[in-house]
Amino acid sequence: MKKIAFLLDTDFEQAEYEDVNNQLKAKGYETTLITTSDDKQVQGMQHSDKADTFTADLFANEAQAADYDAIVLPGGTINADTLRGKYIAHQLIKAFNDAGKPVAAICHAPWVFINMDIAKGKTLTAYESLQTDLENAGATFVDKAVQQDGNIITSRTPDDITDFVAAIDKALT
Repeated sequence: MKKIAFLLDTDFEQAEYEDVNNQLKAKGYETTLITTSDDKQVQGMQHSDKADTFTADLFANEAQAADYDAIVLPGGTINADTLRGKYIAHQLIKAFNDAGKPVAAICHAPWVFINMDIAKGKTLTAYESLQTDLENAGATFVDKAVQQDGNIITSRTPDDITDFVAAIDKALT
């Protein structure tokens, strides 16, 4: 059974974790929720409103890319902005990227690629407000439901989750 890591901090867009997680589990994947937060209790958001809380399986400093086949980065403005500044998140994402494993980011999550210098030369999609940031970092921005460039898979919003999950599944089969 293939294993997928979900990496987030807290205050993430709930659908981009929960719906993606549920769809991937329904396809037979084993998933693990990993957080960079100091607390395993993490807060889901529905846009700017608090939603459900979830319990992470691991802290990021306990996780190893070698144990997983792919990593998924849910969005949410606060979550994505926090991950941009966390070295432990960068280390884990870099390990997946360096190994050529799928790195899938939705909504605001591609922001982290800018801070990691992964965006340069890539064709990416994301939430529309990231277009200028991604272009300034040397990426080509496209407005479509899902975009794959090598092992990097990006998507725009919760409306694109079905296409996002299909791209992750295809990359792993």
